[in-house]
Amino acid sequence: MSEQRGNFSRVGFILAAAGSAVGLGNLWRFPYTVGNNGGGLFVLIYLLSVIIIAVPVLLAEITLGRHTGKNPVGAFNYIKPGSQWKLVGYMGVISGFMILSYYSVIAGWTVGYFVKAITGGFNGITSAGATASFTAFTSNWWLMIGLLAVFIFLTVYVISRGVSGGIEKYSRILMPVLLGILFLLLIRSLTLKGASKGVVFYLKPDIKALSPSLVIQAMGQAFFSLSLGMGTMITYGSYVSKKENLPSSAAWIAFFDTFIAIMAGFIIFPAIFSQGMSPDQGSGVMFNTLPVLFAKMPAGAIFGPLFFLLLAIAALTSTISILEVPVAYFIDEKKTHRKKTAIFVGLIAFLIGIPSALSQGAVGFLTDLPLFHIGFLDLMNHIWGNLSLSLGAFFIAIFVGHIWKSSNALNEIKSGCEKFTVYGVWSFAIKYIAPVLILLILFGIVL
Repeated sequence: MSEQRGNFSRVGFILAAAGSAVGLGNLWRFPYTVGNNGGGLFVLIYLLSVIIIAVPVLLAEITLGRHTGKNPVGAFNYIKPGSQWKLVGYMGVISGFMILSYYSVIAGWTVGYFVKAITGGFNGITSAGATASFTAFTSNWWLMIGLLAVFIFLTVYVISRGVSGGIEKYSRILMPVLLGILFLLLIRSLTLKGASKGVVFYLKPDIKALSPSLVIQAMGQAFFSLSLGMGTMITYGSYVSKKENLPSSAAWIAFFDTFIAIMAGFIIFPAIFSQGMSPDQGSGVMFNTLPVLFAKMPAGAIFGPLFFLLLAIAALTSTISILEVPVAYFIDEKKTHRKKTAIFVGLIAFLIGIPSALSQGAVGFLTDLPLFHIGFLDLMNHIWGNLSLSLGAFFIAIFVGHIWKSSNALNEIKSGCEKFTVYGVWSFAIKYIAPVLILLILFGIVL
């Protein structure tokens, strides 16, 4: 591996990969999806999906990355030179560009709301006031572009510092801070009056809520939560030592990601029920509902800023990993300099992100696209965040299970793990179970 690529330490890899997986999907999307799907039953199916789909694909990506020591394009080309499989890698690199562009817009909102919270912007706010405030916030074009630029800059800064001096160093700082804030908010939420109602809603499965849609959404949440399908874990895996126990690392990454998602539910639902609010608030829960909740909550002036700081940190650990995918491609395949590449890719992502930044009220045409009747940001998320990642993970599972062969993957795994006792289960899952269930997720997305 080249000097510019660098390597992770064991702890650094787990923290960086967990940071990649932990993002707004855990702290925002997971709670509101649970709320819209009946609570406990969704959580149960989600946990099963993490084990059955997500972990096998996660291990496949990391193993492919370590074996080749390359980015997604280089990894496929290394094993099948001159074949069309490298197109799957290109799809991952392009997805990295596109997802970074619009994800950084939403990440910028968390910074804006953190500032609102610490400056008393939630004091005495009502539901109508919170909705109007968010609309005014996202309609302010210069503020939207400015916050996008801030978040892209932070991401580029970390990536430009390299693997050990940038990604690993800041993951070692940000992840413990994230966990510390999470526990503070958890204690506050669970000690609110009426919090037990939220815990019951969250944990008690409602069999009557079972439906094909619920199952597909739970599988999709488990799958997307772990940053699968884009090549992030292939890229991060390429920085891992041959001595690393990959099954153990994959298990730890999945544990951290799932743990934080579950804890987010224990923060959100007790707090919502304590204030007599409905759990099915939808995607507006973060910016429309929570400011009202913090305004009413004892010590809300402290815990409001902490919550949005938590969101911002989680978003940053994700954007760092997303940017690394295209940066690693240029370093490996085009032999470019890391710092210049990070700046170049960040600038392109910023420019591509401007339409998304202006599509939440600032520009009417972008807010309601004529042919699609949704905003530009929502369209980008549907194409790149849902369709592209699902296709990527499907092809990765097929490639590792049937083209490279799971037996060859086992040889790579054994270099740092002599006994992989569940190899037969993993091999069957990556060959058959994961591809079929990912196709079901794709079916749910398209329809």
